[in-house]
Amino acid sequence: MSDFNLTTHEDPQCTVITVAGELDLTSCPALEDATCLVLADGSSLRLDMSGVTFMDSSGLNLLLALRRRLIADGNRLELTGVGGAPMRVLTLTGADALLLPAGTVAPRQELDPAA
Repeated sequence: MSDFNLTTHEDPQCTVITVAGELDLTSCPALEDATCLVLADGSSLRLDMSGVTFMDSSGLNLLLALRRRLIADGNRLELTGVGGAPMRVLTLTGADALLLPAGTVAPRQELDPAA
């Protein structure tokens, strides 16, 4: 079982979920459950991923499905603090164009598989 922790904070403009640990097949259900709290009121969900140390295809699929669900409900998904392995996954798959704010660029060392 992977190390995983999340906390939820309600803000007037958005719901903030801080995620830490490994976002993988074992931890995705917990994050998915936490995201069900977001109301269909045009607000946004901010995922602070600064503590995420690993993300596999399950995590990527969850983020893409979550984005689709939120957009369909009139909400918005914002990812913050993405770096390291999660940034590599987003960049290599092209999902960074969908999930990260425009102009977000991964530092060169995060894209280098030898780093």
